[in-house]
Amino acid sequence: MLTIQIICIGKLKETYLKSAIDEYSKRLSRYCKLEILELPDEKIPDKLNANLSNEIKSKECDNILRHTKKDSYLIALDLKGKQFTSEEFSAEIEKIPMTASHITFLIGGSLGLTNELLNQCHQKICFSKMTFPHQLIRVFLLEQIFRAFKITNGETYHR
Repeated sequence: MLTIQIICIGKLKETYLKSAIDEYSKRLSRYCKLEILELPDEKIPDKLNANLSNEIKSKECDNILRHTKKDSYLIALDLKGKQFTSEEFSAEIEKIPMTASHITFLIGGSLGLTNELLNQCHQKICFSKMTFPHQLIRVFLLEQIFRAFKITNGETYHR
């Protein structure tokens, strides 16, 4: 069974988001082994400059790298990434097990991911050019992974 790992910076605090993640985690259990790893975010001071921003991103991304599986196919969620339809995303996910047994999605903190980490990823995807809280993106990601499995398996899912 395919393992999908989601590594994200920051803890979910909102109960309604936790409920949505629990629901999609339960639904996904028949298609894959799902692991969600929340890593602590660095405190962002009120007066933030470019050097401090890079330092914070660097610490968070180093922590992400320490937790990625060596043989995993890395997909970063990034505003400069490729946008897919649900059908295209499903086709992409379906191809990955031919080259890797793990897929790891990376969701950075509020400042994003470093270029160094982005360059190590096999793929970068973007859900929208709009800005969303990274906690909410987790729900979007799980819903699209679930939808991808439904599409791949020829099962009906609302359009």
